[in-house]
Amino acid sequence: MFRLTAKDLAKRFGARKLFSALNFELTTGDSLAVIGPNGSGKSTLILTLLGLQRPTKGSVTFAEGDTELDDAARRRLVSFVSPYLNLYDQLTAEENLKFFITVSGGHVTGKQINAVLQQVGLERRGVDPVAEFSSGMKQRLKYALALLSNPAYLFLDEPTSNLDREGKKIVVQLVEQLRADSILIIATNEEEEYQLATAQCRLGQ
Repeated sequence: MFRLTAKDLAKRFGARKLFSALNFELTTGDSLAVIGPNGSGKSTLILTLLGLQRPTKGSVTFAEGDTELDDAARRRLVSFVSPYLNLYDQLTAEENLKFFITVSGGHVTGKQINAVLQQVGLERRGVDPVAEFSSGMKQRLKYALALLSNPAYLFLDEPTSNLDREGKKIVVQLVEQLRADSILIIATNEEEEYQLATAQCRLGQ
């Protein structure tokens, strides 16, 4: 059983307070939607939980059972999908997937790559440079990476951004596929997205 614990979490930029005194604990199978108006700090909260920004106050703990995870374990067990997360345009779709899985300490086969590309609607596009992909195709490729990672922690920031109707259906299917075995946190303004979560954290009020 994996856990994610936020204790007295706060973040401000100068005099501007984004959030304060946030406390929650999630375990495997739990999900949380972070909602609020534009500029309320949703993405900042996600980045703070991921350790990509330092909190002004408080702490974030990733653990398996009673054992806190080290940085290497966190990299291996966390997946993050965001329209702002960059892929390498000069690499093919397959090369991007292999690279990100390898740097997180994992291993992937060609058969596994083909399977996830088909699942996200990118079959036969694996050998194409990502520079040729539309923004929606790049977003689908990020979900292919999340599938390959088999994450214990799945963070989604604006999960259906840049996606057409079919792409949004794929995201819903993938979230349902992964949620039972992971901790899911979604940052969104879209009602159809935050309804995927079982709890809500509302910012900017």
